[in-house]
Amino acid sequence: MSTAPQRFLPLDVFRGMTVCFMIIVNTPGTGVAFGPLNHAHWHGCTPTDLVFPSFLFAVGNAMSFSMRKYDQLGSGAVLSKIFRRTFLIFLLGFLMYWLPFVRHTAAGGYEFIPLGDTRILGVLQRIALCYGLASLMIYFLPKKGVWAVSAILLLAYWAILGAFGDAGDPYSLHGNAVLKFDRIILGDSHLYKGEGFPFDPEGLLSTLPAIVNVVAGYYTGLFVQQQGKTQQGLNRLILAGAVLIIAAQLWNLALPINKKIWTSSYVLYTVGIDLLLLSLLIFIIDFKHLTGWTGFFTVFGKNPLFLYLLSEVLVIFLYFFQTSSGKSVYVWINDTLFQPTAPGKVGSLLFAVVYMLLCWSVGWVLDRRRIYVRV
Repeated sequence: MSTAPQRFLPLDVFRGMTVCFMIIVNTPGTGVAFGPLNHAHWHGCTPTDLVFPSFLFAVGNAMSFSMRKYDQLGSGAVLSKIFRRTFLIFLLGFLMYWLPFVRHTAAGGYEFIPLGDTRILGVLQRIALCYGLASLMIYFLPKKGVWAVSAILLLAYWAILGAFGDAGDPYSLHGNAVLKFDRIILGDSHLYKGEGFPFDPEGLLSTLPAIVNVVAGYYTGLFVQQQGKTQQGLNRLILAGAVLIIAAQLWNLALPINKKIWTSSYVLYTVGIDLLLLSLLIFIIDFKHLTGWTGFFTVFGKNPLFLYLLSEVLVIFLYFFQTSSGKSVYVWINDTLFQPTAPGKVGSLLFAVVYMLLCWSVGWVLDRRRIYVRV
């Protein structure tokens, strides 16, 4: 925990909006969600598919503040800080997926969840790996070197997908190289099974292009601190965002925009949209001085990782604990309170918003007490 560091309001709001929307899309009720609150089935990009890359972009923004302190430290101390934070975030993500360490049995009792059945990778794990690798690149390489490595990552990943995916359709759900690589390295029992079979949308291979989202966020954060409040700086951000979106759409003709295998075209597309969103926030907040609405989002923006972790852990236990009828508490709350009040999609959204506000209230208390949880 620490007192509040130096803040830059548009970046705080951007971070907060990302966490806010992430909680909403991750915790729908038991009714069917509205289309924009679902991930694309495979190729394509919905508003929900923008959330995770925006979080990585925001991680890079935060690094543009924290890494300035590294100039005063030796390489040994810097490496220690980077590896320690990478390890802790990864460990938190791993333990979160292992929670609550036991599961219900058919006989009505409990059994320990074996380590061999636990998912290894996930959202926090990808954040950890991308943060760690991006930090090393930025610290040890000149700016041009970092951008060169970033370009190589995107192009090499495209080549790997094409070379090792199925010849007929290398970007398909069952024939992509990401799936093949993760099955070999991690094994089926350690992969996510949300697609109905072992496939991890936060796998090892697909983490490589995601590093570029963090790198882009880092240099955007530096740029905004230096030129964000000038008209020229704002124009450059808007132009860069538009160029990246156009480039992504052109690349999409050969390499589909796809969140689940985190294609290189998807990286350009999401960074481009993040630049435009951040430009809009800068215009509203710094140019028009309309700040009265920002306090809600800065509550999330000041404790982003903690509030995200809180939202996920609480849901895990809501699903784990059951009523006397055998329903999980999560399902019971939805079926008893929200679906009768507003059946279907509206009730699902209502639950998600109420749940987000619950997490926000914890963040508000922390902010009022000037408590900012750092890993």
